[in-house]
Amino acid sequence: MATMGSLIGLVNRIQQACTVLGDYGGGGGGGGGSLWDSLPSVAVVGGQSSGKSSVLESIVGRDFLPRGSGIVTRMPLVLQLHKTEGGTEYAEFLHLPRKRFTDFAAVRQEISDHTDRITGKSKAISNKPIQLSIYSPHVVNLTLIDLPGLTKVAVEGQPESIVQDIENMVRSYVDKPNSIILAISPANQDIATSDAIKLAKEVDPSGDRTFGVVTKLDLMDKGTNAVDVLEGRSYRLQHPWVGVVNRSQADINKSVDMLAARRKEQEYFQSSPDYGHLAHKMGAEYLAKLLSEHLEAVIKAKIPSIIAMINKTVDEIEAELDRLGRPIGGDAGAQLYTILDMCRAFDRVFKEHLDGGRPGGDRIYGVFDHQLPAALKKLPFDKHLSLQNVRKVISEADGYQPHLIAPEQGYRRLIDSSLSYFRGPAEASVDAVHLVLKELVRRSIAATEELKRFPTLQSDIAAAANESLERFREDGRKTVIRLVDMEASYLTVEFFRKLPTEPDKGANNNTPANDRYQDNHLRRIGSNVSSYIGMVCDTLRNTIPKAVVHCQVKEAKRNLLNRFYAHVGSKEKKQLSAMLDEDPGLMEKRDSLVKKLELYKSARNEIDSVAWK
Repeated sequence: MATMGSLIGLVNRIQQACTVLGDYGGGGGGGGGSLWDSLPSVAVVGGQSSGKSSVLESIVGRDFLPRGSGIVTRMPLVLQLHKTEGGTEYAEFLHLPRKRFTDFAAVRQEISDHTDRITGKSKAISNKPIQLSIYSPHVVNLTLIDLPGLTKVAVEGQPESIVQDIENMVRSYVDKPNSIILAISPANQDIATSDAIKLAKEVDPSGDRTFGVVTKLDLMDKGTNAVDVLEGRSYRLQHPWVGVVNRSQADINKSVDMLAARRKEQEYFQSSPDYGHLAHKMGAEYLAKLLSEHLEAVIKAKIPSIIAMINKTVDEIEAELDRLGRPIGGDAGAQLYTILDMCRAFDRVFKEHLDGGRPGGDRIYGVFDHQLPAALKKLPFDKHLSLQNVRKVISEADGYQPHLIAPEQGYRRLIDSSLSYFRGPAEASVDAVHLVLKELVRRSIAATEELKRFPTLQSDIAAAANESLERFREDGRKTVIRLVDMEASYLTVEFFRKLPTEPDKGANNNTPANDRYQDNHLRRIGSNVSSYIGMVCDTLRNTIPKAVVHCQVKEAKRNLLNRFYAHVGSKEKKQLSAMLDEDPGLMEKRDSLVKKLELYKSARNEIDSVAWK
């Protein structure tokens, strides 16, 4: 099994990596499911002036924490203690990785300065932790999280919400089932009113995770003591209460050595008539060993659940990376392959829209089944073939010489001018299908997951696709106009052979040229032309959709990006790289996920290697 302290050291390294990635707990960056939150840790909780800072300094054996009135601790301080075999004591901050502090007064100043850098000098608080590692032969392997002191009133310069903000921050740390709560209460205060015990009772009603610490035993009124508390009669916990005696203000002012203060503390308990029988399990040194052993045991017990959480998160991160797309190779071949692969993915989605796998393609059928027939129906043939207009066209076609049998030139003029009306619906059908295809291109680009990370490539594909659609539209327009022109170029002979060859009986051949035909004769001409136009209309109603589909839809399915493929194949590496210029937000997100994945995999490997040595 792992040696004493190796698991705690492992947790320290993982917590540091989490902090670098912003994946820290306590509601900061990782949330309730972060790796940080799954790691056991000791959260130090106490009200202001409870002696919390002095307890931590006694455990470390160094005077290194900022002091002052009001809220001094405004950010979580993750204090990682590493026991060494000798040598110089020193400290390192995670945010200053290459700087080693041997002067602990400078450590105190850096904590204060870094707090101001993060929170400003407005006495606000921040969830982002300060990570401090101390290496010393006078400490045990242990990780403590010093949290802002609980308070009841906002002081000048602080927002009114500060009281609730601090409680929410502290609660977010102690709420975690893997959190060990170090609840610090001053002896000169009734334990029933202790802020730390009150909060611990709410989140850990059974007391399984709580260690109680009583400070300022030497400041109690004469004739009183805290034996009932220390022996668990006032408030029972599953773990023993520990009493500590901190340095007095006079000792602090005189800069009394912390190791000397530890000896003085032991002397106090050994010589005390009230606490002598408890001296062997009192004091900061005993508290540190007790916490270290318990933290080690909790880490061992939690290893299976930590591994399970890591495995689940690794699977989730890898799935998200697959969705976002993996990093692209740097050589031109890999970049070209990626671009072509993105194009093929887009083309698949586009064809699914056309073929019915996705919505949108049905709108093309709507153009043929509703829009085209409606447009043909609205053509002004009734007005064009009115009695008045037929008389006018026939008369103008005859000129000064009236027709002998049937007004063939008049028929041709009426038919030609009527057929010209079909150009409008034919071109409108081409344009309507073009708009549908353009919209399907837009939808397909938006629906192609692989393309979302490449905004430049999206634009390039859209431009290339729309350029092709414009060519297909022009081909379609020419084709449908040719269909209309073909109908005008050669009239169906059978239609003329069925026409009557004699004029109406009773016709007055002596009437003026502009009134030489009777109304019945003119109505029959208009009716004949209308019948012919109806026949042509039925033909075009079927052939226009065929032409549009052949020239636009089928071509879009077959050759939408063909020219783009040839164009891309001729590009240099620099140009290909520009096309694969990713959305900065997605790049940042993927980089963050890759780093987090590396962290989780590394943590899993380290836990596997350390836990079962």
